[in-house]
Amino acid sequence: MPTTHTIPLNRQTLHGHFSPDLAPILRVQPGDTVVACTLDANWYTEPITVEPSFSGVKFAPLDPELDAGHAMIGPIYVEGSKAGQTLAVHIRDLRPEPWGWSATGGYPSWINDTFGISGREHRVWHKWDLDLDRMIGRDERGHTVTLKPFLGLIGMPPPESGIHSTTPPYAWGGNMDCKSLVTGSMLYLPIPVDGALLSFGDGHAAQGDGEVSGIAIECGMSRVELMLDIRDDFPVSAPVANTPEGWLTMGLDANLNVAAMSALEAMVDLMARLFSVERHEALALASTVVDLRVTQIANRVYGIHAMLPHGAVR
Repeated sequence: MPTTHTIPLNRQTLHGHFSPDLAPILRVQPGDTVVACTLDANWYTEPITVEPSFSGVKFAPLDPELDAGHAMIGPIYVEGSKAGQTLAVHIRDLRPEPWGWSATGGYPSWINDTFGISGREHRVWHKWDLDLDRMIGRDERGHTVTLKPFLGLIGMPPPESGIHSTTPPYAWGGNMDCKSLVTGSMLYLPIPVDGALLSFGDGHAAQGDGEVSGIAIECGMSRVELMLDIRDDFPVSAPVANTPEGWLTMGLDANLNVAAMSALEAMVDLMARLFSVERHEALALASTVVDLRVTQIANRVYGIHAMLPHGAVR
């Protein structure tokens, strides 16, 4: 029978880099479920303050090298999984903490450079109170937004030994920042290493496609529930997901045009499989119903996802 594993939030279960050399914190069988809470991406443990200056309490102790990236839970070893197989991650439940933050400017990036706000004097912070009953966020300036929580980061390490950044997304997942991966989604990822070694974190209470300032409403999650399985009958070479809105395929590259073509090719292959048609016919169908969306432009490697709404082709 499948088992549900509850992961505590502590120094032993948290890490801030990807590596196939990390020892797993948990070993699960295919079909098992993991339940955990997560810190926000920047390791904050309490609501931040924005006036008179930004400040926040971070988890401690932190290693300046090993914990330089997003705060992640994991890695989780999936018994029997082999490199080249597909890991299926069923996102069953996501519940944000009742607070979050967002910001813009204050550090060098191509986005901030474009707007002339790379200097620290241009940093603007927003503190958000998150009403989880009405699913509305309100900041200290009185702005309100609709909450649509998701995990910005779900993924596995590169197969090469060593320390790898959590910032760029990889073919096997990671910091994808795809706002469509909400509760009820099934995410398919190519497994890069035996055992999978899945990690997750970077809760977002709300984000637009693109994550255009480089930061969403960052938040911890009071509950993350994921069911993990292995699929031999659904090969993928990059992230694919069946979401409540529709099927999506993701392209990742330092060039947005290349990312777009990768997402489109994967969608054409998926549609050819779903509707039993040739690729050229799938491309013609895709042009009538599929949306290409900019997933994010904030993470060194850009993301494009192609979205096929459920019921668009009958």
